[in-house]
Amino acid sequence: MITRLLILVPVLVISAGIVVLLLGRSATIEASDGLARKQLAAQAGDVQRDVALALDQAAPMLERLRAMADPRLPIEAVAPRLVELMVGRPGVANVSIGFPSGLMRGTFVPPAAPGEIHVQESVIVGGSTVRTNYQVVGSELRRTSSQTTDYDVRTRPHYTLAAATKVRSWTPPHVYFTSKATGVSAVEPIYGGEGELAAVITVDFDVATLSRFIDHSPLQGARTAVISRDGAILAFPSAAVPPAASGRLVRAEDYRDAALVSLISTLGGRAPMQLEFLEVAASDGAYLASITPVGGQRAGVEAPLDWYLAALVPEATLLAPTKRMQTKSLIASGAALLLALGIALLLAWNVMRMRRDVSEAKAREQSANEKIRELGAYRLISKLGAGGMGEVWRAQHRLLARQAAVKIVREDTIVDEDGRKKARSRFKREAQTLAQMKSRHTIALYDYGVSDDGESLYYVMELLDGVDLDKLVREMGALPAARVIAILIAACQSLGEAHEAGLLHRDIKPANIFLSRAADEVDVVKVLDFGIVHSIDEPGDGDGTGAAQRIPQTKLTREGALVGTPGFIAPEQMRGERLDPRSDLYALGCVAWWLLARGEVFPCPDGKAALRNHLYLPVPSLRMYVHGWLPAELEQLVTALLAKHPEDRPASARELADKLRAIEIPDEHAWSEQRAQEWWASYRPAAPEVSDKTEVEPERVLATATLAPTSAID
Repeated sequence: MITRLLILVPVLVISAGIVVLLLGRSATIEASDGLARKQLAAQAGDVQRDVALALDQAAPMLERLRAMADPRLPIEAVAPRLVELMVGRPGVANVSIGFPSGLMRGTFVPPAAPGEIHVQESVIVGGSTVRTNYQVVGSELRRTSSQTTDYDVRTRPHYTLAAATKVRSWTPPHVYFTSKATGVSAVEPIYGGEGELAAVITVDFDVATLSRFIDHSPLQGARTAVISRDGAILAFPSAAVPPAASGRLVRAEDYRDAALVSLISTLGGRAPMQLEFLEVAASDGAYLASITPVGGQRAGVEAPLDWYLAALVPEATLLAPTKRMQTKSLIASGAALLLALGIALLLAWNVMRMRRDVSEAKAREQSANEKIRELGAYRLISKLGAGGMGEVWRAQHRLLARQAAVKIVREDTIVDEDGRKKARSRFKREAQTLAQMKSRHTIALYDYGVSDDGESLYYVMELLDGVDLDKLVREMGALPAARVIAILIAACQSLGEAHEAGLLHRDIKPANIFLSRAADEVDVVKVLDFGIVHSIDEPGDGDGTGAAQRIPQTKLTREGALVGTPGFIAPEQMRGERLDPRSDLYALGCVAWWLLARGEVFPCPDGKAALRNHLYLPVPSLRMYVHGWLPAELEQLVTALLAKHPEDRPASARELADKLRAIEIPDEHAWSEQRAQEWWASYRPAAPEVSDKTEVEPERVLATATLAPTSAID
């Protein structure tokens, strides 16, 4: 009996090990294949969004080109506007305007300076075309070169298509005259008062530009391509456009990619209607391919684009985990079988413990949520973010049905009693400060209180729809000078009220100025985050007690630390001198620089170095960093705001606002109500999806979720 057991047990263990090995191999193959399909599907969604984002830029760009489609306008007036239109346009190659006379004006990127945008003007003279190239440097238009060509805009495919269709259209893939690259164009004809063709405006997207924009690599060795129904390659981030394809449409054969050629051959001109997967056999091995339509109806053109996205993953990539597992399993199978029982017991214990911990955590969270679901007159609807000390919720007044943002600080997260008192005091100060402010441009406070169980502090503020200036500039680029002037005037109104009440903000920065819309109003400015507000007569960080020795790496709001954000702190605060309203104006000057130049005054990743630069380095020339119109008065004002000593800056926010209003803005550069409405019509920020398990910094959640950011939650 014992002998049988000695034989039976090893046999059973070995048999079990072999079964597990085989099942594991099969499961690994299935898991690898399933994971690859999920990643390819996710990638397809990303590229679809990227392509839509790139192509939908054509609609507002065409609208702006329409205003320049007048051959009587001098090139000196048109060139800067063309360059400004191209700045911050991912995926766009060029824009152009063609006229029935043969005159053409447009942008191009010189091969010798790929980071610059130049302007060309082609004029037909005596049967030949004279092309003159220009560079916009500040407010100056410099002629760089000229040449004679046989180019005639009236014979180009985009021009003839616009003239034939008489409506906004997308061209089929075609070859550009100068670059010889393959691309597509959004074109629109413009007609005169008597119905005659007056101009054709164009936005171009070439293969190289789109390829850089949609470069996604979810798996090693994966290749992605955007392909038209007729097989032309519109984007292929995995390889540069072959020189052999210059002057004609790019095909799969040009890249010498066997898998891509086999895939297009397999499809045989068929464009998929939805996401599907194919197995492709190529000369260099087997591939898994995903095919999904992209394009659709873009830029207001009724006819959809019949493009599709193809992604190819080598089978070797999918099976690599399986092969590694087989090799390692054969080497370690003996030891693994001997330890199987012990490991199983250990895993079982861990699983039971983890399940118990998760259950207890869920129970605690459910209990806490039930306690705070009702706060005063407000009912909490959905959590928008959670930090180390509290949460931010979307809420609704139970009687008025008005939605608001509720910030909650849970005192039970603070261990010591002294810390709770300080947190309660700081939270109360922020609420009282906001309640005193009546300016249209200061975030409004609706309510403040303590939860029924006494464990949470909360206050209720208005729910904003928009974006903070930090995120706006990072996503959309520098703003026009006229719009910056309007934003600064509104911010001055909020700060002027606070300063006249004897309060300093102490943390003016792009993330704390919010651009919103309310009903029919747009570009409504809100100044946020009065959580570290400071009385002018109250001793604090700037009382001459050596605050300059406390150099922060990030924004600090805790007691005993230098308050503010590196890159936006006035020099006198770092020197430990007494602060006054002109310290906030220095920070506002840094914000103006950010909006106009798309960067900080002294860009530096290190907080200590940034502070030293603001203390000692002279202010650089703003005009060097601004593309487009910049009035001299605004440049002088920003430089004055960044003076090292307060007495050299404007005396007050009211005085600064008056000087800003006095700046004359030409009609062509004015930020009119119509321009503002058109911008907001095209800008639709999406609120982030934040789960209950996600740890999110509340300031950033509030900004992206179109709420007001604050600093009271650490």
